[in-house]
Amino acid sequence: MKDLLLALPRLARMFVSLAADREVPTAAKVVLAALAVYLVSPIDLIPDFIPFLGYLDDVILAAVVVDGVLNFIDRPLVLRYWPGTPASLERVAAVARRLARWVPNRVKARIFGSPQVPLSPQGRGELEGSKGEGPR
Repeated sequence: MKDLLLALPRLARMFVSLAADREVPTAAKVVLAALAVYLVSPIDLIPDFIPFLGYLDDVILAAVVVDGVLNFIDRPLVLRYWPGTPASLERVAAVARRLARWVPNRVKARIFGSPQVPLSPQGRGELEGSKGEGPR
């Protein structure tokens, strides 16, 4: 989790760049915008004034979005905007994937616009049964 927190400035820069890129699917842009609004909003699922738990919903939601974006958007496109090495992105992806496991796959699939097909457990950026023909 420490890796994810330390990577926040890089992730923020990458997300802003991805949101401005024409190749990024609209569904991913909507999710990125919704995450930004949720994180700056004073209204949370768990109020932030509750020690530790108050920020847990923010961290989990951010991890789900990071994991989803890294699985939903082609990796070369993500690497174009990642201000670090591919290895550092893989470390962040691994941490996000571990945290995102707390959220059911059907919820994660709904976030990225595929309500009936869960994300593949391999985390390859493909939806199960789509053979790489998922939303792009």
